[in-house]
Formats: sequence, C-alpha cells, structure tokens
Amino acid sequence: MSDSQRPQKTRFKFAAMVGVYFTGTLNDNLYRQCALILAVSGGMAYLQGYITILFTLPFIIFAAYAGFLSDRFSKCSVVISVKLVSLLAYILGAIGLYLMSWPIIMITVFLLGIQATVFSPAINGTIPELYPPDYVVTANGVMVAAANVAILLGIAGAGIVLDAKGDIAGIPLGIGLAAAAGLGIASITLIIALLVPKFPPASPEAAFPVQGPWESVRTLAQTASDRLLMISVIAKAFFWFAGSLQILIINSMGISQFGLSKKMTSGLIISELAGVAIGSLLSPVLAKGPKWYRVLVPSSFAMIAGMLAIAAVPFLPALHKTVVIGALVILGISGGVYSIPVTSFVQVRPAPEFKGRMIASSNFADFAGILLSGVVFYIFDRMHIKPSSCFAIEAMMSVVITIWLIRALQKVKQND
Repeated sequence: MSDSQRPQKTRFKFAAMVGVYFTGTLNDNLYRQCALILAVSGGMAYLQGYITILFTLPFIIFAAYAGFLSDRFSKCSVVISVKLVSLLAYILGAIGLYLMSWPIIMITVFLLGIQATVFSPAINGTIPELYPPDYVVTANGVMVAAANVAILLGIAGAGIVLDAKGDIAGIPLGIGLAAAAGLGIASITLIIALLVPKFPPASPEAAFPVQGPWESVRTLAQTASDRLLMISVIAKAFFWFAGSLQILIINSMGISQFGLSKKMTSGLIISELAGVAIGSLLSPVLAKGPKWYRVLVPSSFAMIAGMLAIAAVPFLPALHKTVVIGALVILGISGGVYSIPVTSFVQVRPAPEFKGRMIASSNFADFAGILLSGVVFYIFDRMHIKPSSCFAIEAMMSVVITIWLIRALQKVKQND
C-alpha cells in the first residue's frame, strides 16, 4: 500500500500497539506505586529508593541486549515473549504481596524493570516499520499521551485499591485486589500483544553485544557523526533528567515547603503529566515537516518560564497553588511538544537494521539521566535548598542546554 494509505489501513494494528503499551504501563505503575505506598505505610520509607533503583537499573545494564533482541528477532515475537515473562513476574509479585515478603516484591520490581527494558525498543521500533517517516511523530504523540494516562491511572489506582476495607480469607482486601489487578491486567496485555503487527527481523545477523553496557556507550558515541541524531539523543536524555528531578522536587515542595496534603501533592504531579499528554497531542501539528526541530528552542524557553514561575511562588503566597498548578501544566505541555519530535527522530533516523540498538542506547542515556537526577536531588536536599529554589537552579541548567541547542541547531541549518 502507498504511504498515504498506511495510517488508515493499519489502524487496528496500531490500536493493538497502543493497547499493549497502555495496559503494560498501567500495570507497572500500579504495582510499583502499591509497593511504594506499602513501604511508607509500613514504616520503611527508605525502601522507596531501592524500589526506584531496582526498576531503573535494568535500562542501563541490559539496554544493549534489549537492542540486540529487537534487531535480531521479529519485534512482534519479542513483545509477546516479554509480556509472557511479565505475566510470570506478576504471579511472583502476587505471591510477594500475599506473603508481604519484601525480597519477593523487590525481585518482582527488578523483573518488571527488565521486561520494560526489552519491551521499549521492540514496540517503539515497530512504529517506523508500520508507518512512513512523516507519520511517526503523530503515532508517537498518541503513544505518549496513552502512556501518560496509564501512568496517571496506575498512580491513582494504587491508592484506591489499597484503601479498600475488609479482608478475604484473612488477607486484607486491598492487598488481594492489588494482586488480582496485576494478574488480570498482565493477562489482558499478553492477549493484546498477540495482535501486534509482525515484520521480519531487521538484522538477522546482528552480533551479540558481549560488552553489555559498554556497547550502549559505543553506540551513543557513533551518533557524533550524525549531528541531528546526536542532538536528539542528548535533548531527550535531558528531558528525562529534568522531568525526574521535577517529580522529586514537587514531592518535597508540596509536603514540606507548602504543607499540602499527600493527595494534593500527587495532584501537582498529575497536573504536569496531564500537560505532557496535551503537549504530546499538539506536537505532531507544531513539529510537522522536515524542520521539526524548530519547536525545540521555543518549548525549552516555555519550560524555563514555568520553572522560574514556580521558583517565584514563595513571593506570591496568596496565589501559590494557582501559580504552581498553572506553571506545571505549562511545563508539561511544553515538555510534550519538546520530547515527541526528538523521540520520533531517534526512531526514524537510524538504518532499519540499527534501529533497535539505537533506541535501546537512547533509553540507556535517558535512564542514566534519571539516576543522575536522584544524585542531584540528594545534593539539593543535603544543602537544605528550598524545593522552590531548586526549580530556579534547574531553570539555569535548562538555560545552558538551550544555549547549546541554539548553537548546535544553527550548525545543522548551515549544513542544510
């Protein structure tokens, strides 16, 4: 079929991809948030750090292997295999919740991180196989919007499920519902995965990445020869660093600095994520065409403005809630507009036999940024910097990246 016909003719296949992405993201966030809440309510808040690290580390350790699997085998087969493993992980996770065994819960979280690591390049690499390059931004906008809704539902659903009163056969009803939800959604996800479109392996002769994470570093280094791809990888990694740091700051700002309830503090995060979903849908319109990178600098300035507005909130006590929520929505929308085109370019630009490794290596950079955000926040916390002031510091970091973006993109334009 022609490129113009593909979006209409492949709607069902794309719906299956969105479905497996949505339900998988929902389930991962639901289980992880349940674990976090149970840790805090059990007087073991320090376990939150371990849970976050265990879920994030696989994206760094196993990124090269995930890229290899995505290139070496049919991406559809990888998706189905991953979701089968995910179902087995949720069976183990249900046992962990039933026994309230933290070692089992932690192992489950680590397994979920591994399956998410392998799943990402396979499902994201399928988009440019299914659609022509001009439509990839639109497809990504829909995928990211769906993912953000799934994250919101997962975070909100965990609290609702665990607050259920009563018990079943001596097991708290909330625990039973959490375990049942994990198994049920995992089963549905596996069924949907069977409908994901299947294409031949992109690189049947791909060599196994013996050096593991070092292979990801080498792959990233190779982007230096393609300036626009390098810009996209760095810009995307900074987005994940900044977003992760903001969530950590918001939690402290809401509860410690402004004295908001936990529900209201979570609402602040939801405001930003809702903005990201909106921006993800706007991005295909604003970043349309070969000059898609024109949205990066304006959206960067919009994000900086949002950060500085939050930093100014202590000087506006009467309006602090309104200003914070409004600024976070602006941050989210501009972040969605910023992130979708760079994500799409990383998918489209590499040669077909190289896509899986490139996407996985980009994920490696993203999650290295997320880990770095934890280190930066720890430094902020140890220095007793006000959370709102942390937004001002992050704005200055963003200014540096934006200046670099302006200069880097000028060189791209000169070479066009």
